Amino acid sequence: MTTESPRWHKSSYSGNGGQCVEVATNLAPTHGTVPIRDSKNPTGPTLTIPATAFATFVAGVKTGELGTV
Repeated sequence: MTTESPRWHKSSYSGNGGQCVEVATNLAPTHGTVPIRDSKNPTGPTLTIPATAFATFVAGVKTGELGTV
């Protein structure tokens, strides 16, 4: 049995300011989770959330439901 590794990526809207998070959405179909990490600390801890919660968050961002910074 092989374990799929996270394929990390960050938003194309991310600048080079170092204030980014990376996500590994490739694990959502097989594990039902989306790991998230700080792009400045790739060997640090990850936050793993349910894929459904991540999808709800992304939808809220896209519709502006969560406001702006």
